[in-house]
This record gives sequence, structure tokens and C-alpha cells, in this order.
Amino acid sequence: MNRLAGKTAIVTGGAVGIGRACVQRMAEEGAKVAIFDMLETEGQDLAAELTAAGHEAAFWALDVSDEAAVKAAIDAAAARFGGLHVMVNNAGISGSPKPTDQVTEEEWDRVQAVNVKGVFFGTKHAIPHLRRAGAGSIINLSSIAGLIGVGGIAPYHASKGAVRLMSKNDAITYASEKIRVNSVHPAYIWTPMVENHLRATSPDLEAAKAAAGSVHPVGHMGEPDDIAWAVVWLASDEAKFVTGAEIVIDGGYTAR
Repeated sequence: MNRLAGKTAIVTGGAVGIGRACVQRMAEEGAKVAIFDMLETEGQDLAAELTAAGHEAAFWALDVSDEAAVKAAIDAAAARFGGLHVMVNNAGISGSPKPTDQVTEEEWDRVQAVNVKGVFFGTKHAIPHLRRAGAGSIINLSSIAGLIGVGGIAPYHASKGAVRLMSKNDAITYASEKIRVNSVHPAYIWTPMVENHLRATSPDLEAAKAAAGSVHPVGHMGEPDDIAWAVVWLASDEAKFVTGAEIVIDGGYTAR
């Protein structure tokens, strides 16, 4: 408890899945948490649930591909909670599961807009607040698809590879200002995004889920909390010497 006491955090895509788990665990560890998401009902319900439990949380409806909206929401969250210390750029989409030669320009651009520009905008407009705080932690959700080839989802691979190297560049750029930047690389985690992806690629969801789980040496998919606890650590002062790192949480997937 209280590993994040005195800190304010923003989580994009914070209403469901990994983002929701990050919001919950950081709030439980004492952070004031701003939830950014396009899913208004889910986001408002989560903020209300946390507030009722005695935590400080609020929701902003937001499309992370809209720079003006991102800046306004970050500024509003920082003003409401008295500053900003942690930026979790989690919002992302998988895109259509197609071979590269069948992907349309519109499909490609939408994935890049959310997964890459969203991280860029979140980082860009969080930095002035982190600088004002004298230190900070930026945590970017990439994927094992930013490290290795999985196949069939070229826009997603390109976007997550971009997030990986954006994180390293920014880690170097802002290290002297005590602003740490790290990327987190999950394998299959049972979230609405993974469920939707499997539904789009197989007529039998349970069979697809079992098959996706079996590719991990541990024999099953991960859970959102498996990622959220790593995010809590990176957000905390326990990770004060960690920047530019790739935190791979994949049940052994990339160990082969």
C-alpha cells in the first residue's frame, strides 16, 4: 500500500482491460488517477467505483489521436489533482487481422493514429507537467509484436515497434530531467481487445483462446494484473534507476 502516495497518474485507454487494471492498482497504491478513454460508460463507472472506495479518480472522454483534446485533458487532470507525475500511454487498437497486401491505407493510418500518435501526443503534453514536478515516469504499452514477428497484423507490428524505439529515444532525451521512460511488452493478455481479435480470426472463441494460450511456455494467457503490477513498479520510486528498458511480460513467449 501507498507505493504511489503523493503521485498523480494518467492512464489512457483506462476504462477496460490492461488500462483498467493499471488504474485500479495505482489507485490502491495511493495515486490520484485520471482515466482517459473513449468508452464513457465504462470510464465513468470505474471512476465512481474508485471514488466510492475512498480513492481519488476522475474520468475524461478522449480520443488519443486528437492532439488538442489530449492536451486539454492532460492539463485539466493536472489542474484537478495538483500536478502530474506518471503518464501511462496504454490506449491501443489491434487493427484488422489481414496480410500486408490486403491492408487498406485507411486501416493502416487508423492504427498508427491511435497507437503511435497517441503515445506521441500523450508524451508531448505530459512532459511540461512532469518537468514542473521535477521528475516523472512515462510508461508506454508496446507488445511482443514490437519485438518479434507474429504475422498477419502489419499495422500493429509497425506501431508497437515504433513505440519501443520512441520510448528509448525519450528515455535518453529526458534522463537529465529525472523523467524516466520505459516500454512494457505483453504477450496475449485476456482483454476485450484480444477477445475481439480472436473472434475476428476464428469461429470458435474457446478453441482460439486455448490455442493462443498454448503458444506461451507457461501454457496460458496472462491477466491484466500481470501487466498492472509492472506498471505500478515503473511508476514508483522503486524503479528510480530504470529508464529506456523493455519490460517483457509474456509467459516465456520470446524466450525461445
